Amino acid sequence: MTSPSADLDSARRRIELQRSASEKVDVLVVGGGITGVGTTLDAASRGLSVVLIEAEDLAFGTSRFSSKLVHGGLRYLATGDVATARESAQERHLLMTSIAPHLIRALPQLLPFAPGVTVRQRVAGAAGMAIGDLLRLQARTPRATLPGPRLVSRRGALDLVPALDPRGLRGGMVTYDGQLVDDARLVVAAARTAASLGARILTRVRALRLHGDGALAEDALSGERLEIRARSVINATGVWAGSLDESITVRPSRGTHIVLDGADLGIPTAALTIPHEGSISRYVFALPQLDGRVFVGLTDEDAPGPVPDVAQPTEPEIAFLLDNLNRVLDTPVRRAQVLGAYAGLRPLVDSGDSSTADISRRHLVAASDAGFVTVLGGKLTTYRRMAEDAVDLAVGLRGLSASPSRTASLRLADSPTTESEQLVAGIALTRGEVESAVRREGAMSAEDVLDRRSRAGLVDADRARLLAPVTELVAALLDEIG
Repeated sequence: MTSPSADLDSARRRIELQRSASEKVDVLVVGGGITGVGTTLDAASRGLSVVLIEAEDLAFGTSRFSSKLVHGGLRYLATGDVATARESAQERHLLMTSIAPHLIRALPQLLPFAPGVTVRQRVAGAAGMAIGDLLRLQARTPRATLPGPRLVSRRGALDLVPALDPRGLRGGMVTYDGQLVDDARLVVAAARTAASLGARILTRVRALRLHGDGALAEDALSGERLEIRARSVINATGVWAGSLDESITVRPSRGTHIVLDGADLGIPTAALTIPHEGSISRYVFALPQLDGRVFVGLTDEDAPGPVPDVAQPTEPEIAFLLDNLNRVLDTPVRRAQVLGAYAGLRPLVDSGDSSTADISRRHLVAASDAGFVTVLGGKLTTYRRMAEDAVDLAVGLRGLSASPSRTASLRLADSPTTESEQLVAGIALTRGEVESAVRREGAMSAEDVLDRRSRAGLVDADRARLLAPVTELVAALLDEIG
């Protein structure tokens, strides 16, 4: 028997949607972010039959709006949450050594000993980095994968981040963490891996109502409604989880980043780590990317009210990030230099704390009164553990026959490799990348390509130039696929 392909396209979606309307499966997963896709992969790897439905596209929500870090939990150490930091370090180890080493690199992070960083913040930051290295050792992550922390001189700090203000700079502390090539690409890689194990990945299918034995859903492309029958159901819809499970109270927190040209910071080779004024647990990071951009983030703001399809950065948040960044720079970055901005909503479990910054990042896995499982909270780094816990609970509740989780050693599918000419001169996106996105990664619109299969859409000017040619090419490819 031929193994299923990892490739996702519109023709496969159409066939598997028809099958899902008539065949009962072991597990129905709702939500196509990293938690839902990771849960689908975990269940499929245990030999269970699985359908995933997603109202929009893979990585449409929070999963594409992160800092792109696979981190060991420095912030959690600073707040005394050692358990969360330990879990993060362990999951980082698995991601960087077994699961996705092809999607993650080691990133140096510099805490500058600058006038804007107090002695207390320097001591706390350096101590946190040292304890973080102990957690790295405990997780058995080799120094070849993540080097240990070290002190650097004034000259060493300026070599790493040339834009630092040299006046009063007394060197700094450097540690290493994991950086994703891209967070949305991690989601797509996990989805393709699940598909290679027989899982059905159905985007543009919205869950209207969940129950213990399946869901009423709607195909957004045709408007047709269908009942998807399943022996167990897992709600992994993030900030939208409460709309399907009334027993869960979600308290969204908005995290905003801005996008800069790396040249404005002297082409840094390390992430700049800047403590908030007066804090030893909250930081602003300036994170260099492989494409020469720098992402600066992030905020942590309450986002009450109806959950938007896509959260929007606010001008006060952009100003806050620039103000903190400029505290340690020789030449301030101006608002006009910001190339783009993005915001995501953290799906935090409401604990009654006065600030979302104080809410634990531990995840919640719980059975609803209706008989399905909801998985919520957590962090991108720990998605695999969240998924394992969710499937464990579903299997136990519904008496499913399944093998133990094996995702700790299951490598994610490699990204398709393509080489061809640029669609628009001066912008890295190529025709071959668009073709792979549509033929192999499930993209069905120009927005899927620009905002999730690539990150060209993060820069406003690039997005405007690419939209028409990408729209035309995607339409032609979908017509060819049929």
